[in-house]
Amino acid sequence: MASLFVTLWVWLASLVRRFDPVIGEAPPEWLRPLGWLLGVAGGAIGLTCVFLFLTAGRGTPAPFDPPKVFVATGPYRYVRNPMYVGAVLTLIGGGLVVRSISILALAAVFWGLSHLMVVLNEEPALERRFGDSFVQYKRKVHRWVPRTPASSEVLDPTGTSPRPSARGPRTP
Repeated sequence: MASLFVTLWVWLASLVRRFDPVIGEAPPEWLRPLGWLLGVAGGAIGLTCVFLFLTAGRGTPAPFDPPKVFVATGPYRYVRNPMYVGAVLTLIGGGLVVRSISILALAAVFWGLSHLMVVLNEEPALERRFGDSFVQYKRKVHRWVPRTPASSEVLDPTGTSPRPSARGPRTP
């Protein structure tokens, strides 16, 4: 299922490239190395998420076989939707590598559609499936912008409750 999802977006990226000559602009050549870095990082994040769903979550990213256990480790410790973040980084990276404004615009569209799907469908479904565990997780972990949890907010592997940090509680 994940490979089908990736194939769809690669196909869409190849389709939108035809608009580049019409737009008449391209990202600067010097951004290509950054594109490679973002693309590789995004791919690594996505693969890590799939691996965690398979191992820790005992399921897959596919809707017909979702994780049976709530996953709040790895990239999920820093951002609630790392699989989408990885996909966006991969699209942005690809757009920079091939110098395509259209692929960069596609990345923005993908992010917007992902946001709508997460807010309107995924998060309500996760709240129903995992209850208070997911509600607590939402309070501590941002939807899109990664952040390092405060030492006193380190989640246990199931994401159900903060566990005490080795350094003790955070003081104001």
